[in-house]
Amino acid sequence: MRMKRLPVAVSLALVAAGSIAACGGGSGSSSDSKTVTIWTSVDQPVLDGLEAQINPEADKQGITIKWSKVENINQLIMTKIQANDAPDIAMIPQPGVVADIVSRGKAFALDDVVDMTSLQSSMVPGTLDAGTVDGKLYGLLVSMNVKSLVFYPKVAWDQAGWKIPETIDELNSLTDEIRTKGPGTPWCYGIGSDAATGWPATDWIEELIMKYSGPDVYNQWVSHDVPFQSDEVKQAADELATLMFTDGNVPGGRGAISSTNFADADDPMWDTPPGCWMLKQGNFITAFFPEDVQKNINKDVGVFGFPPAEKGGDNPVLGGGDLATLLTDSSSAKEVMKLLSETNAGEQAAPTSSFLSPHTDFDTSLYPNNVQKTAAEVAYNSTAFLFDGSDAMPAAVGAGSFWKEMTAWTSDQESLDDALKNIDDSWPSS
Repeated sequence: MRMKRLPVAVSLALVAAGSIAACGGGSGSSSDSKTVTIWTSVDQPVLDGLEAQINPEADKQGITIKWSKVENINQLIMTKIQANDAPDIAMIPQPGVVADIVSRGKAFALDDVVDMTSLQSSMVPGTLDAGTVDGKLYGLLVSMNVKSLVFYPKVAWDQAGWKIPETIDELNSLTDEIRTKGPGTPWCYGIGSDAATGWPATDWIEELIMKYSGPDVYNQWVSHDVPFQSDEVKQAADELATLMFTDGNVPGGRGAISSTNFADADDPMWDTPPGCWMLKQGNFITAFFPEDVQKNINKDVGVFGFPPAEKGGDNPVLGGGDLATLLTDSSSAKEVMKLLSETNAGEQAAPTSSFLSPHTDFDTSLYPNNVQKTAAEVAYNSTAFLFDGSDAMPAAVGAGSFWKEMTAWTSDQESLDDALKNIDDSWPSS
């Protein structure tokens, strides 16, 4: 059995309330302070790279940056804001949390801090929208991740002569062809994830809604102006069912999907011959691939962007990332925010980590492998960048009923209509 190398979660003692309080101070910082505190939950290699790039530039201005890696930043930052003990800058992974901070009057708009004209021309379309509240920019995307990706076993794929699909119809045809000709199944798929079981299915639904119906409908659905019981959501779910529930399309059939852990779903892909051929996942998933595959990633792993509904048509990309939010009016914090907004902010993070820049003019030669470079280019060539919808929904839905009901439907424990109705009924009334 191949051994997997799991990502190491770095949890520093700073998470403790006393330690965090010692390095906080956004609300209490004076406007002339030369020390800037930044909280973030990015992976340690990404943090190390950002520090290496940003700190020397800040030093030239006499500014000292104190970075703190914290877990559960979405919850912790709200607690610290209420206690007037927040950092100067927080990198928030959810747009909804940024909006919540703004609604409390605890964030400062960035429109007059950063070069908006430059950002509008250099950043992936939609990334600025993610951090915009009431027409003003409050959350600046510093690093991004991309979920609209399909991975495949490159060597076997090329030998089989499979072609990269350019539309969803072509993806369906390829799925049928692989199922018919074999060996193996066309798709690798598992939604198991302990208490979070079901989230991979929500990513699929999000992907298909935005591809079929476009960014506007997608955003209306995320805010529940378009309900789960709508035709747009049912269209997405029907396509997912066609791809994943058809006999012979996934290892073990429909009944195995919920019990297969998402981190193990790729295992059959690396067999000879492959036991499955395609895996839809975010760029982070490579950290769960077998060690020998990771070591030979350029040779062994292929990846393409999930195709649009129509060739040449609207082609949004699903993803996420970390939004730098200014929590103090310190002039030094504003200068650091400017540094974080520069295209070169991730130049030292990219070669040694999973960092992906949201700037389309970023030097892609800095990415350490072809998979990461392709993931970035999928975003750079998209028509819009849309944040993971479940992350922006109320927690009771996005991390609750949506996961639960997709699991029940996938396991054939209830109908699609019942699952969608249950999610709609679970949406908070206020």
